[in-house]
This record gives sequence, C-alpha cells and structure tokens, in this order.
Amino acid sequence: MEPDAVLLLSFGGPEGPEQVRPFLENVTRGRGVPAARLDAVAEHYRHFGGVSPINGINRALAEQLRAELPGLPVYFGNRNWEPYIEDVVAQLAADGIRRAAVLPTSAWGGYSGCEQYAEDIARARRAVGQRAPELVKLRHYFDHPLLVEMFAEAIADAAATLPAELRDGARLVFTAHSIPVAADERYGPRLYSRQVGYATGLVAAAAGYRDYDQVWQSRSGPPQLPWLEPDVEAHIAALADARVPAVIVCPIGFLSDNIEVLWDLDNEVRSAAQAAGIAYARASTPNADRRLARLARGLIEELRDGTAPARVGSAGLGCGFGVNGARCGASHCAGVVSPGG
Repeated sequence: MEPDAVLLLSFGGPEGPEQVRPFLENVTRGRGVPAARLDAVAEHYRHFGGVSPINGINRALAEQLRAELPGLPVYFGNRNWEPYIEDVVAQLAADGIRRAAVLPTSAWGGYSGCEQYAEDIARARRAVGQRAPELVKLRHYFDHPLLVEMFAEAIADAAATLPAELRDGARLVFTAHSIPVAADERYGPRLYSRQVGYATGLVAAAAGYRDYDQVWQSRSGPPQLPWLEPDVEAHIAALADARVPAVIVCPIGFLSDNIEVLWDLDNEVRSAAQAAGIAYARASTPNADRRLARLARGLIEELRDGTAPARVGSAGLGCGFGVNGARCGASHCAGVVSPGG
C-alpha cells in the first residue's frame, strides 16, 4: 500500500484570544458542558495569551516529517480548529493526491485516541465527495522503541534538574488523560488504560526505574460519573503524607506540551507539590523531536512494505481503524496487555 502523501492529523488549538471560546465550543459541542466550565478552561488559555502551543509544535513536526520523508508531501490538519481536516482533504484532492497515510498525534487505542480520528477521516472524505483520496490511518504506536526512548530520555533529563541529594528518593509518576471508566471498556477490557499501563512499564524499565506510579489527569466529567483514577493531584497529596521528598512526573499520555500539560502539570500540580514541600520535575513530551518523524517513517514503511511492526516486547493485538475510517485488521493495531501478561 504505497501512499503518495502524509497527513499529520491533530486536535487543534486557538492561536489568539478571540479564538479561545469558539475553539472550546467546537471541542465540547453536543456534550452538554456547562458554560461555567468553558469559562474556567478559557482562563487557562488566556494565561498563555490565548495561544495553544499545539499548532506550532505540529507545524514544526510537519517540517521534521518533510525532512525525514523527502519527496513525499506532508499536510497538516486538525479536528477542532484551523486548518480543519475537511479543508486539508479538499486540498489533497485538488493536488491530485490519491492515497495519504494519516499520522494521528495519539499513540493510543480507544475512542478519543483512535476511533474519533477515524470519524474525522470519514467526515472529511464525505465533505469532499468522490474526489476524496484514500486515507489510511497508521497503527497505534505506544510501544514503539523510539517513543519509549524519547520518554525514557526525558525522565533522565527531568531527574537531572532535581537537587542532587533528592534524586535517589524521587518518585516517578506517569500521568495520562483520564477518561470515563465506561469508555475504557468500550473496545474490550480496559483497552486504553492497559495500553497506558504497558507503555509505562516499558518506559520505566528503559529509564532504570523498578518502582513507579500510574495516575490520571484532566478529567472534565460530572462528579457522579466514574473516571479513571487516582487523580494526579490526589496522588501528590498521598506522596506528601508518605514524606516523599521529590517527584518526577512523566506525561506519557501526551505527545506534545499542550495546555493540559503546561497548565495542569506545570501550574496546578507543580504548585500542589511545592505547597506540600515536594521537589518537582516534569519530563518533556516528544513535541517535534526528529525521532517522532523517524517513528512515522517506520510506520509508513510497515504499511508500504509489510515489514514487521517495530515494538518493544511482544504485546497482544487490539482492534483499530485503518483505511478511510473503517475498522482495520491487526496490522494497524498494537498491544493491549500488561508488560507481565
């Protein structure tokens, strides 16, 4: 299956104060989120001048992809803000592209990490009509050697920022975006949380840690709806009660330092740790690391040449979505078992 272009597909974010509220309305449309909640989140963006870093990071990543894939056009589109995927797929068609490999900025399975991107693909193709190119979503890549390497290296860099006398006693804490428990069961037993758990085990081992914690962050649902727990702030409080001197937080669930990383972790969680007397270090996400572009090149080679998927360990397979948003075969999927399973 030979693609003649690459589409980097992401979430989107505002790039000015006047865009913040319309962007948030796009994200939450049809979900019944109260206006007060949107106002509160809008303040997080205004703290950064109303500009999310995610579009800039993705444009830089697109340049890395162009350098890694010479001769293959690279396009960039979003679900929730400009450049919208519908407009980008229309441009693909106008440029004569027949088949594009789609790299989502999510390594995971489940609804928001996988199927929703498949819905984006299908919606954009319907909008363009018969001229729409074939769009092939690349497989889950949470257990890819390069992703593991980037996060393990980031943990080491974060640890080095702690006072030397506190490093040996620092607790490694992995965090990923929480989702409703019911959503975690939608595609098989705990698909998303088991993938996250598998990846944390791989990264911890690569970084040289035998003991670590897995927590969750950024839940937004009503309090009566069960979401994945424990929450990262509650966990920091528990570590303070246990007199842990320092913590290294690795946002393994995120590919970029987006607002949920910069605000939730660098502001709220850091403040909670410092108030509790805990030294705090936060590992970076891959952002536009050239190795992420190399990872994408490898996924495309798997698709094109039928080479064996590059994975750390031997995980079982979970179902994902591949060609034109349709449920795919095993080649587009990745592991859903725990490291010891």
